[in-house]
Amino acid sequence: MKHKNIFKYLVYLVLVIILGVFMIPSIFGSLKFGLDLQGGFEVLYEVSSLNDGEEVTSDMLNNTYKNLIKRIDTLGVSEPVITIEGDNRIRVELAGVKDQESARKVLSKPAVLTFRDSSDNLLMTSDVLTSKGASIGQSNNNLPAVALSIAKKDEFYRVTSNISKTEDKLMVIWLDYEEGVDSYKNEQGKCGKAGSHCLSAATVSEGFASDVIIQGHFTNDEVKELVDFINSGNLPTKLNEISSKTKTASFGENSLKETYRAGIIAFILVVAFMVFTYRFAGFVSSVGLLIYTVLAFAIFWLVGGVLTLPGIAAMLLGVGMAVDANVLSFARIKDELKNKSSLQAAVKKGNTNSIKTIIDANVTTFLVAVILFIFGESSVKGFATMLMISIFVTMIVMVVITRFMLRKIVETGFFDDKVGLFIGKPKKYKHINYMKKGKVFIGIALVCILAGIVSLFTNNLNLGVDFKGGTSINIDKKLTEKQVREELKDYTIDSIDMNYPISVKITEELTEDKIEEVKQSFEKNYSASTDINSVSNVVQMELIKNAVYSLCLAIIGIIIYISLRFKFSFGISSIIALAHDVFIIFAVFSLLKIEVSTIFVAAILSIIGYSINNTIVVFDRIRENMHKKEIKNKEQLEEIVNDSINSTISRSVITTITTAIPVLALIFLGSKEILNFNIALLIGLVAGTYSSILLAGKIWIIFEKKNIGKAKKKKWYEEDGPVEKTIKGINS
Repeated sequence: MKHKNIFKYLVYLVLVIILGVFMIPSIFGSLKFGLDLQGGFEVLYEVSSLNDGEEVTSDMLNNTYKNLIKRIDTLGVSEPVITIEGDNRIRVELAGVKDQESARKVLSKPAVLTFRDSSDNLLMTSDVLTSKGASIGQSNNNLPAVALSIAKKDEFYRVTSNISKTEDKLMVIWLDYEEGVDSYKNEQGKCGKAGSHCLSAATVSEGFASDVIIQGHFTNDEVKELVDFINSGNLPTKLNEISSKTKTASFGENSLKETYRAGIIAFILVVAFMVFTYRFAGFVSSVGLLIYTVLAFAIFWLVGGVLTLPGIAAMLLGVGMAVDANVLSFARIKDELKNKSSLQAAVKKGNTNSIKTIIDANVTTFLVAVILFIFGESSVKGFATMLMISIFVTMIVMVVITRFMLRKIVETGFFDDKVGLFIGKPKKYKHINYMKKGKVFIGIALVCILAGIVSLFTNNLNLGVDFKGGTSINIDKKLTEKQVREELKDYTIDSIDMNYPISVKITEELTEDKIEEVKQSFEKNYSASTDINSVSNVVQMELIKNAVYSLCLAIIGIIIYISLRFKFSFGISSIIALAHDVFIIFAVFSLLKIEVSTIFVAAILSIIGYSINNTIVVFDRIRENMHKKEIKNKEQLEEIVNDSINSTISRSVITTITTAIPVLALIFLGSKEILNFNIALLIGLVAGTYSSILLAGKIWIIFEKKNIGKAKKKKWYEEDGPVEKTIKGINS
């Protein structure tokens, strides 16, 4: 019977694997890819008023936004991303657009509203309207209509009178009419629809010398849309390009292939490691990991996410972090097996004991992801979105589904006498006195920090154009340095990296025309494709400000959460350990002169989330051990910390390995574009593991020893337990 049941579950697991293997490529192919994966361009516009001194209102900004949507419709771009940022900025991402030069011109030129006859002759421009332009009104039959507010009534009367005497009596309203391209003859029946510059064709029965109503068979939504488009053409605003990024299709396709290949290899290596380490339980965990991958991509598709290189990196980082939920449970199961529990009892109790730690670890990482989403720019938002989805799916799959599968398999009784085959033989951990060498570990950290400070003062940070302004140019062709310098002789070259693809940074911020000039020059002279990223000083300052805000908010949020869930001494110790991790990353980047870009901030915050995850596991075990005895001196504190580190160190090392595998795969096999991001993650993984195991506990003792002998305070979420009544002669 046992063999029959276990065979049944094995068949289920194999079916899940087959289904997952077939589903992943299908879902992945259905996702929307960002411009870094399929080419295209991204522009950040600053919206300003044509009238000097006039502030841009929310209505002006919204109407400009809608005008851009209308223009993009005419370009035939299937998945544009248009986002209002702050009070006066709009970011436009057009992935897959073929003619980038034409698209930029269409987007940036001023919106022009004109009134023409059915033969396309110009009758009036938007200056006949008041600043109010159009508004929602009602027809004589109380139906939705467009009300036009007229400023030049004499001119409007003259034009409408003449139109009323024509054969068809039509006055056609155009937005961005193009001579020789647009024609009412070709647009009949298309006015007001996507892809057409024609907004409306109104029948004029008489001359009007006052405000007028455009009526027809309009719905409320159609009237509102028409009002918005008329006002956008009558809008006193202009678009100033303050940042841009272009990506050729060839660059994007190569990046996608490289990253996809790295992802597959990383997944296989993680699965192999889990099976080797945890035997059959590791195999079940790997099946859960496959389900996790399918669900993560499916949810990302459902929410309309745009997949970018950082997003794929977040997905692969999530693979390592998802496995951690199982590693925590497996470690607890092995602890119970050491205490001579039966396999079924060990699985049940181990899962119960690990759930709080898993929740605490994932909540802090989710907090970091939310902050990244709020303050990050486009690619960072994609990273944050995927990270949040990964955490959500982890809780569903690795905590619920995988545990359910394990429980059902254990209940067959097949592994009762095969514990080693099920999860590996539980081994007694070596008891190492880490606290005895605590000062040495802190000394090593201080030496590294001191070396970093010296490097930061002498080498500084190698800031990319995101943080210091200017333009970066990537060239998809093997050229000589002399050829590159000759092409860019009119600009001040800051640095050149001749490794393929060639990367050049110039101090000037290139305008739209200059960008196109550089692209055409490399194309004409060397048949070379170029990616160009231009950042103004305005954007640079904004990015720096947002980076500082992100780091500060993440630190404050983590202190508050850990202080509420644990104690303030745990919270402040965690932050000191995190500061060590962050500083080590900065120090190594300074020493090796690795470029620091926007996505670097995402790497820093990801490490904060990861490292605090590791630290929480140790602190959770410390808190658990503290409840078992009354602390009377510092030596007992050190003993508790040593026991806690020794009992969790295997979990910390295993989680670091499963997280490092995808990162290393991306470093050696992935796209060069996110190489620095992955280097930062790898450095942070090493530093975070060091601080979580060897520093955090020692720092906590420094803060906690002053509380020895003090009464314990009840936490906000803890309930009062039963109070024992004291009776003389019995319990007193």
